Amino acid sequence: MAPRKNFRNQAKKEVKPAAVVNKNGVKVEASVAASGGGFSGTKIFTWFMVLALLGVWSSVAVVWFDLVDYDNVIGKLSAYDADGDGDFDVEDAKVLLGLKERPVSVLLREAKEESAVKEPDAVPPPDDDVDGSQNTDVESEIQAAVPLPPISDDFIPDDSRDEATHPYEDENNAIDTKGELVEKAQPQQTLEESKQYNNQPGSPETKETVQLRYNAEAESVPEPEADVEPEVESVPELEAEFVPELKENAEDQPKDKLKEKAKKKKPKLLNKFEKTIKTEIDAAEKLRKKGKVEEAVRAFETLVLQYPQSPRCRYGKALAEDGLAEKMLSNDMLQKAIGTYKEASELPNATPDLIKATLKKRAERQQFLGRMRGALATLEKLVQIFPEDMALKNDLGVAHLLIGDNNSAKRVYEEVLATAPSDGFAKVHYGFILKSENKIAESIPFLRDGLESGDPGTDDGRFYFHLGDALQRMGDDSAYKWYERGHQRGHFASVWQRSLYNVDGLKAQPWWTPKDTGYMDLVKTLERNWRIIRDEAQSVMDKTTGLFVPEEENLREKGEWGQFTLWQQGKKAGESCRSVPKTCGLLERYPEATGCKRGQIKFSVMQPGTHVWPHTGPTNCRLRMHLGLVIPKTGCKIRCTNDTRAWEEGKVLIFDDSFEHEVWQDADSYRLIFIVDVWHPELTQYQRQTLSPI
Repeated sequence: MAPRKNFRNQAKKEVKPAAVVNKNGVKVEASVAASGGGFSGTKIFTWFMVLALLGVWSSVAVVWFDLVDYDNVIGKLSAYDADGDGDFDVEDAKVLLGLKERPVSVLLREAKEESAVKEPDAVPPPDDDVDGSQNTDVESEIQAAVPLPPISDDFIPDDSRDEATHPYEDENNAIDTKGELVEKAQPQQTLEESKQYNNQPGSPETKETVQLRYNAEAESVPEPEADVEPEVESVPELEAEFVPELKENAEDQPKDKLKEKAKKKKPKLLNKFEKTIKTEIDAAEKLRKKGKVEEAVRAFETLVLQYPQSPRCRYGKALAEDGLAEKMLSNDMLQKAIGTYKEASELPNATPDLIKATLKKRAERQQFLGRMRGALATLEKLVQIFPEDMALKNDLGVAHLLIGDNNSAKRVYEEVLATAPSDGFAKVHYGFILKSENKIAESIPFLRDGLESGDPGTDDGRFYFHLGDALQRMGDDSAYKWYERGHQRGHFASVWQRSLYNVDGLKAQPWWTPKDTGYMDLVKTLERNWRIIRDEAQSVMDKTTGLFVPEEENLREKGEWGQFTLWQQGKKAGESCRSVPKTCGLLERYPEATGCKRGQIKFSVMQPGTHVWPHTGPTNCRLRMHLGLVIPKTGCKIRCTNDTRAWEEGKVLIFDDSFEHEVWQDADSYRLIFIVDVWHPELTQYQRQTLSPI
């Protein structure tokens, strides 16, 4: 069988080259003949050597005659050296792509180089000026003492969270859970408010705010619509985040005080050894000041590892952790910073100024977390170390007031005034304590002199209120002069409207009609069912039930005044509705009343011979409805500003209780009314959801 033809078989066939005849007539193969006209192996090697030699001599010429600027080329590549090892490689690419963090050494080196560029002529500070101009921002953070806003609680160890209410907070007073909306004080005084500084106006936080300060974002509050802006409280900005004292006008201060402030020495935060590493500290500090808090924390951690006995490095680490806590909204990180502040203050060779700065900051941040007992202990330690510092003693007095310990606070301020009789801060607080003890006449000169001093911490709406209120109760019309001054200083909306928990732009008038409010349906429901409401109230008025409790707001000049609360701060008051189910059932469908977190729903009974001092409510965010249930024919009246009116059975009176009002009961029998607070009609739904309770 003939072999099968394919491309493989064809490829295997040998083809001999045709023979050619050379010039001598001899036949040779073509392959041999061709080799005579091409490159032999020797020739290829020769050309390779020639090219190699040319390359070598070219390289020598480039280097010898400096034909290429290698420094410039390498310099350009060094711009991409992100890990500081002197070249550009895979590790550098990882850093540039964000897959790897930059080493702390590189960050510190860059910060130093930047400082050198910006301050080429800088010279080290003299020994007596430890920190020099490099630390101006740090110094400014610890210049002033930090008086702590009030809270009331029982003894709680330093490292546990206080469970009591926040400074200036009581059942009728609280503040927004967002730090940027800081309100000032509630002028209406209850008996407890008049005895406890922690319930006074001026608190920047509440219990909820303090305990969940950095967790506020977890609350499920609807975002405002695009055309709705959140409310802005109409109070002056605070001098510092947690300092309940207002900014001072330079023009309102005596020139000698301004000069005194200008001459105030910068704190000395560096010890002798730390002066030798000042450049490294400044480089880390520069990262913190620029807001690069994560990098600053790493930089200071590196310094603490290198110099574990350096108080200034430890203090810088605490400040960086503090800043990181703000950025992360982390209570845990803030607690870590509080611990680091303590470590810094306890290291040997810490300068007195650094100890003072560190412990002040620690006390402030403890207060921020609601750990008032811990803050008090920190301030007590400060006073022990610096017994001649009156500002620290003033802060200690406030700390005692924050936990309701008025007696201890009184002793502290007596010590301050014995040493510094013109101290305005001590005077206004001592005057407040005297007024809380119902020593009205004695309190007036201290409150007045303290306000007139213009000292830091005295320009506070609480003290204008207390002085005016004391003068009113003494029958002195100069009270309105102080109210006017408080208004001019921005504490009161007007002489008449002296509430301090306010939202800007709301319609302000003392008396309202149902049509003005827009709550016509609620008013009609109350007026149609007034007898049902009256009968249920009378059924529980018997003193043996204990439901009506005496008014404890220190508002009565004389007489008896009882109240039975159904809703408070937008929530039902315990089991109260079980006693008056029909009344509560009528109100359930009116969220403008039952959901009013800045108001109450309650029965009010007033006996003959009762007079209620002129006073104001805490906020302009609500209106107050009075439904007459049992009204004597004569002798009962209410004044709001300069307009006096009387109740009628089955009819609703509506007024804004943020304006001054006063009540007389000179009838022969009791007066019974039903009080229903409602949101101000101009508040948005978002504002009603986010405003804090009062």
